[in-house]
Amino acid sequence: MADLPPVKRRISLTWLGLLPFIAFIVLFLVLPTMKIVVGAFQRPDGSFTLANLAGLFTPTILSSYWISIKISLASSAIGCLVGFLMAAGMVLGGLPKAIRSPLLTFSGVASNFAGVPLAFAFLATLGPLGLVTMFLRHEFGINLRAMGFNILSFWGLTITYLFFQIPLMILIITPALDGLKREWREAASCLGASGAQYWRIVALPILFPTILGTFALLFANAFGAVATAIALTGSSLNIVPIMLFAQIRGDVLGDPHLGYAMAFGMILVTGLANVIYILLRMRSERWLK
Repeated sequence: MADLPPVKRRISLTWLGLLPFIAFIVLFLVLPTMKIVVGAFQRPDGSFTLANLAGLFTPTILSSYWISIKISLASSAIGCLVGFLMAAGMVLGGLPKAIRSPLLTFSGVASNFAGVPLAFAFLATLGPLGLVTMFLRHEFGINLRAMGFNILSFWGLTITYLFFQIPLMILIITPALDGLKREWREAASCLGASGAQYWRIVALPILFPTILGTFALLFANAFGAVATAIALTGSSLNIVPIMLFAQIRGDVLGDPHLGYAMAFGMILVTGLANVIYILLRMRSERWLK
């Protein structure tokens, strides 16, 4: 029997559509990340050192990490709670179906609205001369500044972050709520369970991995937000993104390699949060299939 000619494998042309995306990822994500990681272990002359990482344990930098972590935790917790209640009201609460599409559309836009435009919007609304601030002062005699509220403070930045944290929670938790099967509710009702018992014993244990995973994702989202924090607070709040910007912007007092080390620390924190999100998301999807 004659040998058959070898079959030549052809690369599918459909892969060509991924080339621009792959090139974008390599140029603007992989290579900059590698430069940060390598730079965190280098001196200005290029030699290896651990001094940059040791510099992260100075009181000022540790304080900035702690403030950033507290802001991320606060915005994530509030974002998860409010976003879950809004999504539950939309999916399970009997709200008109016409609300679902506009809410999800707005959530998709708002979850990506950040940076200078978001900072300006909140300054124009809740700043010292903002629209809401002046309206409350003139119409109701409520002075937000006298009450201790400042948009350039911890809670001011936390409230600003909620603008994109809550919509992101809605987008992620809505499919999980859609995955709750009607048969589970009917079975619980037939066994005599009340609505509160159904949520406590059935629904929330199933949704808990998704909620906890989304909390981790929101934490990473807030911890890595740079442009909004810099544009809103400037140097008035000692958080990691602002200190990082001060180190790498090229001033004579700046230390770019210490900035690389700070960025490397941020990568580790956000990377760990994203890994937790992925693992918990995979676990929850097994229940919702």
